[in-house]
Amino acid sequence: MEKYCKSLWVLMILIVVWRGEGQLVENFYSSTCPNVEGIVRDVVSTKISQTFVTIPATARLFFHDCFVEGCDASVLIASPNNDAEKDAPDNLSLAGDGFDTVVKAKQAVEAQCPGVVSCADILTIATRDVILLAGGPAYNVELGRRDGLVSRASRVPGNLPEPTFNLAQLNTMFAKHNLSQTDMIAVSGMHTLGFSHCDRFANRIYSFTPSNPVDPTLDPSYAQQLMQECPKNVDPQIAINMDPVTPRTFDNVYYQNLVGGKGLFTSDQVLFTDPASQATVLDFARNPGDFNGAFITAMRMLGRVGVKTGNQGEIRRDCTAFNS
Repeated sequence: MEKYCKSLWVLMILIVVWRGEGQLVENFYSSTCPNVEGIVRDVVSTKISQTFVTIPATARLFFHDCFVEGCDASVLIASPNNDAEKDAPDNLSLAGDGFDTVVKAKQAVEAQCPGVVSCADILTIATRDVILLAGGPAYNVELGRRDGLVSRASRVPGNLPEPTFNLAQLNTMFAKHNLSQTDMIAVSGMHTLGFSHCDRFANRIYSFTPSNPVDPTLDPSYAQQLMQECPKNVDPQIAINMDPVTPRTFDNVYYQNLVGGKGLFTSDQVLFTDPASQATVLDFARNPGDFNGAFITAMRMLGRVGVKTGNQGEIRRDCTAFNS
């Protein structure tokens, strides 16, 4: 029996290795590129000094990458036919500063450690760094990802949360990636930074229902503010802050906004209005330590989604193109 148990345990380990799971580790590059995190941090810091948009752009890029094909930098691929992942309608609003940050960090890393560090890992490190530099919590990143070999716009629809989602739809989408409701609420806290184009929430202030053009869950003064910033037929390029109170700081004010009816998207406000998630929002709104702890856990879980490791994928020389 003991021999059987040992054999079964070895078999389970082999299966996990074969599937490419469980191989991300901290300090993955300790012998092959020991300065990688410092190199990336220097590039990120310089980029942020040039434009604040670097912070929300990089964090959003990481999320969009992980939810389609897994965390494998597939969103960075450029296609001459405009049919890569980044060309999908849901990704067209990704700010160029996020892409630029990763490309520049990759170039700096390649200068010291050619052919060693994946673009997927660089994006993961850069995301941690922008959050920290915006006032968010420090955390160690797990590394060892390989870059994916597939990047198609057709793979994006249905794999990213929509601003109109209710709690059940959000939970279903996150659960596909082994992320819990608490993880989902914590990751949503990234909306404490960044911007949104007016058309993403226009229905909440102009055409919510025939009897209620304005979403009744919106704070009335906030609804008026949104109407002033996003009048009907506004330039589609106009964007406003996701967090109307502290838009340049990573903090728990996002959750305080939800309690006050100032969640920009339906998918934000529903986290408070739905009784099944309200207690978590209240906790995060009152206790920044609870939010930071949950956020770190959620980001580490998010970083494990669909990763390629071992002999899977490749280490791209150029983050915007497959090696061959």
